[in-house]
Amino acid sequence: MTPIQRKVYGHLPDGRPVHEYTMDNGRGLRLSAITYGGLVTRLEVPDARGELANVVLGLPTLEDYVLRNPHFGVIVGRYGNRIADAAFRLDGERHALQANDGSNCLHGGPRGFGLQLWRAEAESDSCLRFDLDSPDGDQGFPGRLQAVVRYRLVEDMGWQIEYEATTDRPTVVNLTHHDYFNLAGHGSALGHELQIPASRYCEVDAAAIPTAIAPVADTPFDFREPRIIESRLRHAHPQLQRGKGYDHSWVFDAPFDGELHLAARLRDPVSGRTMEVLTTEPAMQFYSGNFLDGSLLGSGGEFHRQGDGICLETQHNPDSPNRPVSPDWPSTVLRPGEVYRSRTLHRFSAR
Repeated sequence: MTPIQRKVYGHLPDGRPVHEYTMDNGRGLRLSAITYGGLVTRLEVPDARGELANVVLGLPTLEDYVLRNPHFGVIVGRYGNRIADAAFRLDGERHALQANDGSNCLHGGPRGFGLQLWRAEAESDSCLRFDLDSPDGDQGFPGRLQAVVRYRLVEDMGWQIEYEATTDRPTVVNLTHHDYFNLAGHGSALGHELQIPASRYCEVDAAAIPTAIAPVADTPFDFREPRIIESRLRHAHPQLQRGKGYDHSWVFDAPFDGELHLAARLRDPVSGRTMEVLTTEPAMQFYSGNFLDGSLLGSGGEFHRQGDGICLETQHNPDSPNRPVSPDWPSTVLRPGEVYRSRTLHRFSAR
């Protein structure tokens, strides 16, 4: 493990500096992240021959991230995914949020955590800590929320994200990360092989709000065995048509018990790179990059097109604050005196 490197990445329009930190385990796993959004700009991983490639989509400059980033690489909060009609009730009080996805609140609102300047410090050669103080009423969410997110390089070529948060007033929290992965390092990710150990997923309405939890059996949503993504993507299924591809939450079969369980296994057959995702969360949003339209120039000099990166966002189900608490809809409420904790591990290999 080499010491974490720090440099100035650029300046925001108001003059505040943005710093980039680079972590390197000395064995081919290298991660760079900036204080704007806690955003991962590069994640380099070796293939079966030891050749490195950046396996996350990015943009060329800080200005691009500020003006036109479709959530590439950011910490998402306060609430990852959608809250219907940008409102929820908590303890009998209705809270109106900032809508930014039609009538819904998406990824915390128009000024969510991925658009904020975080404080950062190296806690060790293998751990980078980000801090953000979100004031009461931020995007409409109640309570002052103090969030801590750690990026940690661990054994077995792993990148672990550790989330913590506390509040001074009852609120809702659902933190996640929004990397667009492409294990080939270029081109389309739809030729990747994906496995999701989940027998159920959330059907959604036209606004991408869950309507029911349905079985994946005999549908193109069945990834319990490894499947090539594009082999399922063109099925004539109304849910695929509704989302213009995959943009749905899978409910894991594993228990929601605070321990790490397998959430997904993604493999690029050409490079041999494999990523296992393990999480303490009860669900995961799989998004197949449906709205990448070729208008964004990437940091690697290529235009990003539909399916060039896929997202595997470990989290609670969308719109959970508007659902009665149940085993399928665990609570996202955080109260004073409690500590929100969540972990997700990305483990890389190649053969």
